[in-house]
Amino acid sequence: MSGSDPGRLRERVTIEMPVRAEDGAGGASIGWSTLATVRAEVISFKGATLAATEREEAREPYRVVIRYRDDVTAEMRLRWRGRVLDISGRHDPDGHRRWLAIECEVRP
Repeated sequence: MSGSDPGRLRERVTIEMPVRAEDGAGGASIGWSTLATVRAEVISFKGATLAATEREEAREPYRVVIRYRDDVTAEMRLRWRGRVLDISGRHDPDGHRRWLAIECEVRP
């Protein structure tokens, strides 16, 4: 996101964090809990195709830009327009803690 144009935050994105639920028999399952719903700019990069060992694997990468938060981690995920986006990275694009750019991919 260039500059500081909050008008580009036209989408609603839900940030979800994993919640571990013990099953009482020594195991556990992972559920998801909403951390926050925020305004965002969602940038789609056309689906790329990666060579994965002996097969082709399609992926759908996105960059999601939100107002800066320091509580978003790679263990979390985003939900946008019914899609689940796994977070692969995050960074502060201008170093001023105004914006957070989150790199992610649609969960297969």
